Amino acid sequence: MARLVGGWTQAEGASRLGVSQPYYSQLESGYRPLPEALVLVAVREFQLSPVALPLPELDPHLAPLDPHELAAQLASLAYPGFAHLKKTLRPMNPAFLVAAALAHANLDPRLVEALPWVLAVFHDLDWDWLRAQCQLRNLQNRLAYVVSLAMKLPKPEADAALADALSELEVSRLAVEGTLCRDSMSAAERTWARRHRPSEAAHWNLLTTLTADQLTHAA
Repeated sequence: MARLVGGWTQAEGASRLGVSQPYYSQLESGYRPLPEALVLVAVREFQLSPVALPLPELDPHLAPLDPHELAAQLASLAYPGFAHLKKTLRPMNPAFLVAAALAHANLDPRLVEALPWVLAVFHDLDWDWLRAQCQLRNLQNRLAYVVSLAMKLPKPEADAALADALSELEVSRLAVEGTLCRDSMSAAERTWARRHRPSEAAHWNLLTTLTADQLTHAA
């Protein structure tokens, strides 16, 4: 429990959340649910993982996240590639961030390249939600390939969760050919990518030549 790890009393925990001690005791015991308005405060004050942040209801029309906001969110997650950027004051759950990034028809490659790092570092995210959300938007092949890239990063603590996620995605693999957030590729680019893509990309029917070796900020 974060409060105990921090060495705080219930009164100190209540003060950090800005609530009364009796109300805090009910939250901690599970007698009352933690209101969404307090989740952000709890994550910040108790230094919890962002995977504790609330996730929205599954949405078949999930909109892509604005690229500038996506970059700021990645900076808040401490992604090394965007360490120089200003961090957002309202962080998002990494599972939502990945889903809203993959929803882009076309996305800056620098942002796409950050996604394997997110999955490897926050491997304890809500995989059921992420998988279901991507399936609603027919993005499971994109997600699976990003997972396969994450598995090649030097983060062995993530291996089991990533392997399980990839196995679950296999059963819903789409036969239709797609891209990794580069739908504007010309016919010539598609032909070249089809010939030079890695075997994992071919398996997931994606036209991309992105490999783990190109993830310069993900080590």
